[in-house]
Amino acid sequence: MVKPEESRRPTAAFDATRLTNTATAKLRAYDPGHDLPALRERFGATIAELGSNENPLGPSPRALKAMRAALAETFRYPDPRGMLLKRALAEQLGIEVGRIGLGNGSHELLMLLAQCFSDARHSIVFSQFGFAVFPIATAAAGARAICVPALPRGNHAAPLGHDLGAMAKAIRRDTRIVYLANPNNPTGTWFDDAALAAFLEKVPPQVLVVVDEAYHEYVDAPGLSTALGFAERFPNLVVTRTFSKAYGLAGMRVGYLVAHPSVVAVLERLRESFNVNNVALAGAAAALADKPWLAKARAFNRAEREWLREELLERGYRCLPSQTNFLLCVLQRDAAKLEHHLFERGVIVRPMGGYGLSRALRISIGSRAENRRLLQALP
Repeated sequence: MVKPEESRRPTAAFDATRLTNTATAKLRAYDPGHDLPALRERFGATIAELGSNENPLGPSPRALKAMRAALAETFRYPDPRGMLLKRALAEQLGIEVGRIGLGNGSHELLMLLAQCFSDARHSIVFSQFGFAVFPIATAAAGARAICVPALPRGNHAAPLGHDLGAMAKAIRRDTRIVYLANPNNPTGTWFDDAALAAFLEKVPPQVLVVVDEAYHEYVDAPGLSTALGFAERFPNLVVTRTFSKAYGLAGMRVGYLVAHPSVVAVLERLRESFNVNNVALAGAAAALADKPWLAKARAFNRAEREWLREELLERGYRCLPSQTNFLLCVLQRDAAKLEHHLFERGVIVRPMGGYGLSRALRISIGSRAENRRLLQALP
C-alpha cells in the first residue's frame, strides 16, 4: 500500500492562474488605490484622504440613527427584496417598484448587467477614460470590448469626455450593451440631455444603454438633469446610481438601478441573495428621506469644488471642469512624482495611470482643512 507521503510526486509549484476560465484570464483586479487602513496608522488623524471621491460630511444624522437601530437585527437575514428602500425610491422617483433593482453598490449592478445580457457572442461599447468597471464587466462576461476614443483634450465642451457620435457609430450587430457615465469618473466631464436624447435615437432597440449616474446628486449644469426622463420613451435604457457619494454611505455599499421591469427580472436570476445588508437598507432609506442633509452636502461640494479649482488654477495646475465631487488635474509631466511628493506628506490623491492618463491626478473634494493641506503640500 502506498503511503500518503509517497503518493505525492515532486511537481512544479501550484499556480491556480492556469486553471482560470477564458473570461477571468483576461481580467486584472480592480485597483482601489493605496492601503488606506495602513496609511491611517502611519499618519493618524492628520492624513488627508482625497483619493476615493467620498463625502467628507459623512451620512446624515437620520441615516446614522436608522443604522444603529438596525444593528439590533443583524442576527436576522435582511429583506431579500429590499422593499423598504425600493418603496422609498419608487415614491421619490415616481416610478413602479418593479423597475428598481438593488445592488451591493452600483458596481455589482454594472457587473450583473454584463453577465446577464452578454457573452462571447456579443460586444460591449464604452468610452476611453470611462469608469474602470466597464471594461472589467465586459471581460468578466467574455464579451468583446469596443473602446471608443474620447473627445480630444482641446474640446472645450467636454475635454476627454464621451464622444457620443463615435460611440453610436461603433455599435455593431452583435453589440448588446453600451456603457455611459454621466458625469464621468475619472474625468468629471458630462453631456447634456439633448446630446443623450440624440444618442438614444441612434441606438437599436435591442441594445441596452446603461447610464451610470453615480454623481447625479452633485449636478447643477444647465441642460443636464437625468437620463430617467427618457425611460418611458426608450425601454432599453438602464440608469444606475449609488448611495456612496453624495449620501455619504460608501462604507455601506448600496446602489440601485432603474430599468424596464423585464431587465430587473432577468437580473434577479443571477443577483446574490441578501446582497444588500439590513444596516445598509435602513441607512439608505433614511438618507433618502433626509433632503436637508443632501442639500447641505450638495451646497458644500459645489462651493468647495469651485474654491479648490480656483486655488489650483492660481498655482498653475490645470483642472478640467467638473460636475462631480472631484477634480481631474492634467499636468505637463508624468504625475507619479507629484503623487509621491503628496503621499510622503500624508495627502492621498489618485494617480490616473491605470486609466491611460499618466499625466493626470484625480483629487477628491475634501473638508476645507484637507483641501488646505493639499495646497500647502504642493511643490
